[in-house]
Amino acid sequence: MSSPEVTVTVRLVRSFEHRNFRPVVYHGMDLDQTVQEFIEYIKKDVAQRVGLPPPFKKYGYDTMKIIHQAHGAKTNELVVGLEDDEKLILGSGQTLREAGVVHETEIALFCDSDYRQYKENPVCSW
Repeated sequence: MSSPEVTVTVRLVRSFEHRNFRPVVYHGMDLDQTVQEFIEYIKKDVAQRVGLPPPFKKYGYDTMKIIHQAHGAKTNELVVGLEDDEKLILGSGQTLREAGVVHETEIALFCDSDYRQYKENPVCSW
């Protein structure tokens, strides 16, 4: 029961402390693919995407977290919210549908070690 109408916005987070991120929109996504398959798809797409600065193309992305869903409340954090990790970080073996991704979901893609370090000391450098 996959819908070809699903649009997902992925926020590529390069740096939490410098608030350095770029949104990339994906249309017609299959919610029955696993989170890991989607991460690999994004990495390949980003590496070839015109208009993205080189640091975003080669970064070690490995974790996804839901930032916002249509008609839901948004966090005050500019890059990604630091709360509800258990509920909002997507497990690599789950399908996008099982992880709670729906049409017009916004997801952050980042390096887990950077996120953990920022979470311990959430200070911005700008």
